[in-house]
Amino acid sequence: MRIEDRPAAPYQPRVLESIRRITRAVELHSRRLMAVYRITGPQLGCLHEIAAAGELSPGVLARAVHLSPSTVIGILDRLEERGLVTRRRSASDRRVVRVALTAEGESFVSRAPSPLHDTLAAAMDELPESELAGIAGALERMASLMDSRGVGDRS
Repeated sequence: MRIEDRPAAPYQPRVLESIRRITRAVELHSRRLMAVYRITGPQLGCLHEIAAAGELSPGVLARAVHLSPSTVIGILDRLEERGLVTRRRSASDRRVVRVALTAEGESFVSRAPSPLHDTLAAAMDELPESELAGIAGALERMASLMDSRGVGDRS
């Protein structure tokens, strides 16, 4: 059977429902983070990435957390206002900015929960490699379809 002859209709509702369930889980996780820790998921992800790197540029951070540079700048503004991160310009090249955790930021990261992706990664460790390969391929294809149709924002 050729791809164009295959009936897509029975699978589309399942795919869309799965995407809705994933989106809902992320939203619930974000609400819990905000209620308990007064932080968003992307902010927490940035804090954990900075903690792992020690110090990095906003551009490197943006790529590491898969967010646009402008989004990361807003996140860093809010984290800096809370005293969790500091930004320093290089003495030798004022264009270069480095981001690091403050002592308060280090303390926060040590008691904050793991980002949602860490929890999910731990659960995926229990899956057989062949199943993970299938999931990865399907999700990569779905992301590609969304990007090519202008649904995803890759800026």
